[in-house]
Amino acid sequence: MISHYESVRHAALYPEAFNLTAPDPLPGRDIWPRRPAVFIRQTPATVEADIEIQPAGRELVQGQFGLTPAWAKSASDAKLRSSKLVNARPDSVVGSKHFDLAWKESRRCIVPMMAFFVDDWRTGKPVPTRIARVDGRPMGVAGLWERWGKVEGESVTGFCLLTVSSHGHGLLHRYDPPGAEKRMPVILNEGAYDAWLNAPLAKATEFMRSYPANWLTANPVEKG
Repeated sequence: MISHYESVRHAALYPEAFNLTAPDPLPGRDIWPRRPAVFIRQTPATVEADIEIQPAGRELVQGQFGLTPAWAKSASDAKLRSSKLVNARPDSVVGSKHFDLAWKESRRCIVPMMAFFVDDWRTGKPVPTRIARVDGRPMGVAGLWERWGKVEGESVTGFCLLTVSSHGHGLLHRYDPPGAEKRMPVILNEGAYDAWLNAPLAKATEFMRSYPANWLTANPVEKG
């Protein structure tokens, strides 16, 4: 499970990497379940008299890490459940009590991050390890978002990361506890951001693939 990632903390990287203005304030560096963070979602096209006035675009949204199911009984219930809903498997979202609605209604998003963290168990003890792009640029990770609440009144918006198997991955097959299923987030190619947000539902699974191992680097986290 990917439950810890490093947010994008340099404002200049948002317009450069995602063509969006940086959030103000910027999110905290370390994002854990239920922590506030940002994600990118599609904005609908503006249509008047069957004429498209403004095409669909992107917007940066504040939310919490962890999907907030719409069927939860209360805001506190949604927040509590979200701590366990930080990852979703593309092969099991359909029919899932937690993720089915967000998937079928194409509530897809992109989660900006500089890195994510996994544990290296090869010594027999967990060693926190930072996984980042070799070129140091931000990652855009595929995700789903959901909003709990009514139009008026209290509401909570949360998001999760989509993950794929890393069992045969050249780098990430080394990590996670022995015997555990190995997973990695779906890191999108930069040129595929709009395609992912706008793709027809039937085409969405085509983006669910692992990121090349030679484009990633792994470094143990120094204690201190």
